Amino acid sequence: MSGPIPFFLHDLGAPETEAFAQALRDPILTTGEAVARFEQRFAAQLGRKHAIAVQSCTAALHISLVALGIGPGDEVITTPMTFIATATAIIQAGARPVFVDVEPDTGNMDPARVEAAITSRTRAILPVHLFGQMCDMNALRDIASRRGLRIIEDSAHCVEGRRDGIGPGEIGDTACFSFYATKSLTCGEGGAAVTDDDDLALQLRALRAHGMTKAAADRAREGYRHWDMPEFGWKYNLDNLHAAILLPQLDRLESNWIKRCELAREYEHRLGGIHDLWWPRMRSHVQHARHLFPVWIGRGRRDEVIAALQARGIGVMVNYRAIHLLKYFRDTLGHSRGDFPAAERIGDSTLSLPLYPRLEQARISEVACAIGDVLGRVGRVQENAAIPAAI
Repeated sequence: MSGPIPFFLHDLGAPETEAFAQALRDPILTTGEAVARFEQRFAAQLGRKHAIAVQSCTAALHISLVALGIGPGDEVITTPMTFIATATAIIQAGARPVFVDVEPDTGNMDPARVEAAITSRTRAILPVHLFGQMCDMNALRDIASRRGLRIIEDSAHCVEGRRDGIGPGEIGDTACFSFYATKSLTCGEGGAAVTDDDDLALQLRALRAHGMTKAAADRAREGYRHWDMPEFGWKYNLDNLHAAILLPQLDRLESNWIKRCELAREYEHRLGGIHDLWWPRMRSHVQHARHLFPVWIGRGRRDEVIAALQARGIGVMVNYRAIHLLKYFRDTLGHSRGDFPAAERIGDSTLSLPLYPRLEQARISEVACAIGDVLGRVGRVQENAAIPAAI
């Protein structure tokens, strides 16, 4: 073994350093020209009309809900197999998250369960494109259109993803992205919402900046003009320094995605003969963003594998435990074990392995060998074999 294998390493370097230095030379450090350039390029990358850069995906989700008129007394259908921010953004908007169970072989929201969860208070569906594989947006769009609901997509894992020829935000009202430290585009902390709706984009821009009619860059460009605050907003705007770090990464977004796809294929090859181990099935007609490479470990041995890998210096994460079982959601929403069995099985068995462009393929063999030493090997099996009903 040739040293530790971190769970994640960014690939930021000279281009980001120079872009940051250039942003420091700009008299406007807050939201200005670098943010505008990033928004234009990011929207074009996704084929959307507008991108609104903010401080986090959580912020993007929150103001998307508010801009779409979702608030106290409303319900939003979402998934328990996600990071907590998906649900807390709904609560922050004043609404109530209503969980539905997930597909047992992908971890994504199960569209077949959405319709039964709709009540007279339901106003929106908030799917999560988990691990980088998009949900069945055609099915969700059909439900939303028939029932008069909005769709806000949590695309924190899914910049590069597509399904059935559809990209994030293409048939939803907004799609929300994360530029957190471990994302394929990163500036440490940051996020964005994209939309094709001109009026919605204008409102999102106002909501990210206290609801004001003028921003600092406007005042610097135009001179001082009296401004107003027609609506309540938040301090969510991204600054030029963070946007500058993001801009050079757009140039290598596709090449880095291709590297992650190659590494994922190597994982599948190396892990295929290990006992009691599966990974999420990739649906047909999917371009997987490959943000994470999760495995599902059977017979209650996930934590044993975590301990063994960490003892060998291999970094791992759990994405995610089913969030309806966390204390806050148990206490406030009244959930308990057994409410969403598929999400619970995944949450009890899932483990994310290192996956990033700087990872060498040879290190994947080390990871697989370490897992195999714990679980044992059963010979070559069909890759991505059927996920058992009880992991």
